[in-house]
Amino acid sequence: MKILAFETSCDETSAAVVDGLKVLSNVTHTQLEHADFGGVVPEIASRAQIRLIWPITRKALAVSGVGLDEIEGIAVTKGPGLIGSLLVGIVFAKTIAQLLRRPLIGVNHLEGHIFSAFISHPELKPPLLVLLVSGGHTELVWMADYFDYRLLGVTLDDAAGEAFDKVAKLLGLPYPGGPHIDRIAREGDPEFVNFPRARPKDFDFSFSGLKTAVLYYLRKQSKEFIEEHIADIAASFQEAVVDSLLLKTEKAVEQTGAEKLAVVGGVSLNSRLREKFRSAFTGKVELFFPEPQYCGDNAAMIGAAGHVRLEHGFRDGLDLTAYPNLQL
Repeated sequence: MKILAFETSCDETSAAVVDGLKVLSNVTHTQLEHADFGGVVPEIASRAQIRLIWPITRKALAVSGVGLDEIEGIAVTKGPGLIGSLLVGIVFAKTIAQLLRRPLIGVNHLEGHIFSAFISHPELKPPLLVLLVSGGHTELVWMADYFDYRLLGVTLDDAAGEAFDKVAKLLGLPYPGGPHIDRIAREGDPEFVNFPRARPKDFDFSFSGLKTAVLYYLRKQSKEFIEEHIADIAASFQEAVVDSLLLKTEKAVEQTGAEKLAVVGGVSLNSRLREKFRSAFTGKVELFFPEPQYCGDNAAMIGAAGHVRLEHGFRDGLDLTAYPNLQL
């Protein structure tokens, strides 16, 4: 089943064509307009979505070699995300679905991230434990079956990716900060500063205290010291984040008896996270990461989730709307 999919939940404009779990095209534009503000500006994001959605769609169709008349379903992110950005994708998808008289399916953005692992590993089947770690979300989820999710733990404050971006800003690194911290941390000493690892109860996470600890540490140092040891500070912060994620995930694996673990979302691309998780879980559980191009926000993951939902008989009407605070 060939699906045309759209992802416009934040500052990426993405369109993809998938055939089942096979990706025929996946075209994503990340808005650079937000760099000067150190974070995403919703009004700028939604205006850029309007400007980009049709050119990105035309390119995705051209790359896939699939004509609009061959499309069998339309999938689109319905939430969570920025309401203005979400509505651009939803209105566009509804218009195409109506014109082509094809079924429409709204997809939870978080579910899309989970299905990014299924794209890269078609052999993967539920049940499995999922660590979803991105700029806006940090969650541990037990996936008993397709569309059967149990939320085990969430972040109580900042998401891990958000903490990366905020600390990168403190260090004077460009936005988005996660990839820059990952890059320079490779040259640093992760034991240079012993930043705190918050341990809230059960499977929950917390990163605001760590972010504040970095802020107070930097305030005590000279500009010259920070410049000289920026890689060490970045590595120490990154180590604290990864250790916190690993601690809770190990606990969840033990208590659920999970035999498979998928780590998804933009932060799953972090090289230190992948290194430490592989070291911790090899020989204990099957570990699955998405391929790099499917870690961040992209339409291919929405198309994959939409395909499986359509196969299971899910459909949405033209009254589909945006749910900015949608839960999994």
